[in-house]
Amino acid sequence: MKINRILLSAALVVVALVVQVSVLSRLQLPGAVPDLVLLTVIALSLVYGHVSGALIGFGAGLLSDLAPPADHAVGRYALVLCVVGYVVGLFRPEKGQIRSATGPMAVVVVAAVGSTLLYAAVGALVGDTAARHVGLGFLLFTAALYDLLLAPFTVPAIMALARRVENDPLAETGTATDVASGWLSSGTGLRIGAQRSGLRVKAARSRASRAGRIKGVKRL
Repeated sequence: MKINRILLSAALVVVALVVQVSVLSRLQLPGAVPDLVLLTVIALSLVYGHVSGALIGFGAGLLSDLAPPADHAVGRYALVLCVVGYVVGLFRPEKGQIRSATGPMAVVVVAAVGSTLLYAAVGALVGDTAARHVGLGFLLFTAALYDLLLAPFTVPAIMALARRVENDPLAETGTATDVASGWLSSGTGLRIGAQRSGLRVKAARSRASRAGRIKGVKRL
């Protein structure tokens, strides 16, 4: 990994973990807890790809395992986020462009459900049955719901920041800023760049039409 990727990823993961432990985990919501660390791994994996995603996921999961109040074996969440980062990175958008919110939203839901299932499965192997007491079905539903509600406010911003630090041409041309717009459009398929081009064409046609009418009046 490049040094700028490492520094940015480490900073974002630490900030996400601090917010996770100090704020989100204290909300006492029913079922699962909104997983900001997971969303950070998803966003970085969608930008950097599967190899970097796996490394970032492992590091983020290991920090989560060590952060208080740690109530599980060290390495358990590291394994989960490593797998999530690798798999999500395989779905990195072509040329880094996201034209619709449908794909990323689906990735968030699948990652939330998959990480919860994998975490429970690993826990069952080491004798942790906490998921059974809470109810696995309710846990999966709340995990997907909370992460999906939090994702539009975090994932697009993290992706845009990662591209800018990466010196991605998309960030310089302003395409990276369209990620949030495309996400918040809720999968309508509307492309902000296409809308801008269409508005420019309409404005040019309108000016040409007005010029034609003015010339016609002068001739009369």
